This record gives sequence, C-alpha cells and structure tokens, in this order.
Amino acid sequence: MIALLLIVMFVFLLLNFPMVIPMIAAPLAVMIFYMPDYLNISIATQQLIGGVSAQVLLAVPMFILAADIMCAGYTTKRLLDFVQTFVGHIRGGMAITTAITCTIFGAISGSTQATVVAIGKPMRGRLMQLGYSDSASSGLIIDSAIIALLIPPSISMIMYAVVTGSSVGDLFIAGVGPGLLILLFFAVYSYFYARKKKMPCLPKASWHDRGIAFRKAIPPLGFPVIIFAGIYSGFFSPTEASAVAVAYAIILEMFVYKTIKPKDLKKISLSSAVVTCAVFILVSGGQLFSWVISYAKIPTMLTNALLGTSPSALKILVMVTIFFFIGCMFVDSLVVIIILSPIFYPIAVAAGIDPIHLGIIITLQAAIGSVSPPFGCNIFTACAIFNRPYLDIVRGIPPYLIMLVGVTIIVILCPQLSLFML
Repeated sequence: MIALLLIVMFVFLLLNFPMVIPMIAAPLAVMIFYMPDYLNISIATQQLIGGVSAQVLLAVPMFILAADIMCAGYTTKRLLDFVQTFVGHIRGGMAITTAITCTIFGAISGSTQATVVAIGKPMRGRLMQLGYSDSASSGLIIDSAIIALLIPPSISMIMYAVVTGSSVGDLFIAGVGPGLLILLFFAVYSYFYARKKKMPCLPKASWHDRGIAFRKAIPPLGFPVIIFAGIYSGFFSPTEASAVAVAYAIILEMFVYKTIKPKDLKKISLSSAVVTCAVFILVSGGQLFSWVISYAKIPTMLTNALLGTSPSALKILVMVTIFFFIGCMFVDSLVVIIILSPIFYPIAVAAGIDPIHLGIIITLQAAIGSVSPPFGCNIFTACAIFNRPYLDIVRGIPPYLIMLVGVTIIVILCPQLSLFML
C-alpha cells in the first residue's frame, strides 16, 4: 500500500504534473486497489471539500491580500528607513537593518516569499553599495525572510492548526520567542561578519532624524501591534484579525499614503485570489491524502517501524525535525505539513509533547526548508527578482543554515521558549 502510494506520486512528479495531481491521484489509486468498498466518488469529494471547510482558513486569503496591498505601497521603505536610523551606524548595521525589517514585515505578510520581494529589492542594492558580496547579500535576505513563518500571522501555522485542530492564536503567540531568537542569532553574526570584513558604517542619525523616521513608521508598525495585541488580549480571533488587517492595509495605503487607487485594488485582489486558489487546492488534496493514509493505518505502521512502540519525547521530536526538514527541502512546506502532521501528531501527543510546541518545531522546519537547497522556494524567488544564477544565491546560505540548526536544537531542548507566554 505504501509502495503504491509512493510510486504513483513519484511517477506523476517525474512527468512534471503540478503537486496537487499526485496528491489526489495517489490516494485514489490506493482506494481502487486496497479499499474497493470505499471507492465512491462522493466520499472522495466529501474529503476534498472538507479540507477547505475549516473556518480558520478564512484567514489565509485575508492575510495574503493584506500583504499584497502593503507590498504595493510605501510600507517597506518607511520601515527600512526607521530601522536604519537606529542601527545603521553600528558595525554591520545595514545587515542588521535587513534582518529586523524582515522580522517586522513578516508580522505584516506572514509569507517568506512576499518578504523576500518586499525587502530584497531595496536592501540588496544598499548592502552591495557598502561592500557586501552578491551571495552574502542574497543569503542574508532570503534567510531573514523565513522569520515571517514564525512571527504572526503565519500561513504555515494556520495550516498546522487546520490539520491538527490546534489553536491558531496559541501558535501565533508561541512563535514570537523562536522568531526573535533567530533574529538575535542573525544580528550577532552580522556584527562579527562586518568586523571581520571591515565593512563601513553609516553616519549616526540624529535624534531629530530618528523622530521623523519614527513618525513616518508609526502606521506600518501599528499593523503587527493590532494583530498581536488583539489576539493575545482575546479582543478578536485570528480569523477576525485577518479581516482587520485588510481593512487597516486599505486605509493606510489608499487614504493615508495615497499610494493605491481604488482601481488598483482589483488587480491586487486578483493576484491574491490566484495565490489563495493554489493554496486551497493543495489543502483540499492534502485532506484526501491524509484521510486515506489514516484509514489505512499507515501512520501507525510508519511510526512503529521508525520509533518503536514506546518512543521517548526527544526521539519523536528529533524524528519530526529530520522528516520535515528533508521534506521541505524538496516539496512546498504546506504540502509537507498537510501530509506529515497527521502521521506524527497522534504519537507526539501520546508521548506528552505539547501540540503547540510540536507546531512551532514543524513551522521552524518549514521555514528552514524554504531556504535549503535544492528546491527551497525562497531560493528560486531570489533568483527571479535579483536575476542571479542559482549557485550565486545558495553560496551565501550555509552560515545561516548552521545558525538555524542551532535554534532548532534550542527550541527542542527548551520548550518554554515557545510556551512561556501561553
């Protein structure tokens, strides 16, 4: 049964079909050959529809739309200028500015690729003007962008919550600690890298200039404050927060900055709709896939074979880390979360692992996978927007991957880093 599932998936992938086709074809093949009594088109249809029926999924198109609206306006430049006035003068300040701004923008977009596009375009030129190499600049940008998956709102966390039934709000809050730890690692590395390479520093900004930059940045900074404070205080749910995010983005860019006209909203909305459809089709196919492997007891067979009957919590977390890291290196992280989470979630909970802690580790591996060769999505996004060869982009990644592995170890061994605010 497992062999048939894998063979069908790999055949369709080798034939260059979109990922959703093997995700639907493989479980259907298993139903035909191993579950003929359940070979009913209505059952498959019910599972496909059920995959996108969760109310929390309403937050996904809203957060995508809010991010697209912000990317089309002046939000990015105002955030960059604000952060640069405070840290640009210290050694490695421009690199630290990049990491901090990616973190802040991640709290707006929830998407690593949107962060690469929004921050990468203006910051790559600034970094190279100071003497950073092409690969060093690109590596910093695409790796800093992954903090977007850990700082709320995170689409990967929403997917994990849909698959496992965990609380989206708790996941959002739990991701802040690990996200800030990654930022700290990157900032310290940037400082010592700049000292070693003798990178020049920018002139120190006056408090007057900082005040001006801060006033200009107050509206964009209000975005993550509203989302995080609203969810943390219980004033609104994550789904309601997504609607607030869209309203805030429209007010900010259309009426305050006046960078977007009403006619531009149609184009932006259509672009967001295309991305949303791609995500929802994957989620729908993933539901059918998960239902088939669960009914066939494949998760139980796999976990018993790999972990034994009474695995320790540490062994489970290490196995989760390895599987998700490798999976996200080759396949879109949402697909990996949808397929693998139902396999590891029950046994992890049975071993006493907090579902929120497990979700943060899975999200962290999804983030790392997005910048890991050979098929990390951020790598190809950077190749496209920077117009650089693949090898030039990946050359600057290894130092950050080492730091991310270190953060993973810390998060596994110190669950309170994720859970202290819950």
